[in-house]
Amino acid sequence: QVQLVESGGGLVQAGGSLKLSCEVSESLFNIRAATWYRQAPGKERELIAGITSDGTTKYIDSVRGRFTISRDNAKNTVSLQMNSLKPEDTSVYFCNTLPFTPWGQGTQVIVSS
Repeated sequence: QVQLVESGGGLVQAGGSLKLSCEVSESLFNIRAATWYRQAPGKERELIAGITSDGTTKYIDSVRGRFTISRDNAKNTVSLQMNSLKPEDTSVYFCNTLPFTPWGQGTQVIVSS
């Protein structure tokens, strides 16, 4: 069964940066699209960024220009570089693939004002 392990979260001041990583235990990761989601307290999980197998990326408006999704197929990892963080970015961040994989535990990001 494919497993996802997210890491890299933490507490950061507004305007700061964090880089999240996700390890995917899937030998066919290189042919899957990969995504990052986040879920703020009391809110639904939302898709924020995606990257196709050939590296094409997409973002939601609220993170475009601040966040960068990337992948390393040799290491079966997908990353999310987050810059200019805002308090509203506070969430638990999750990665996933397409087709869907059972969710990992996520990684908590807290941005203080």
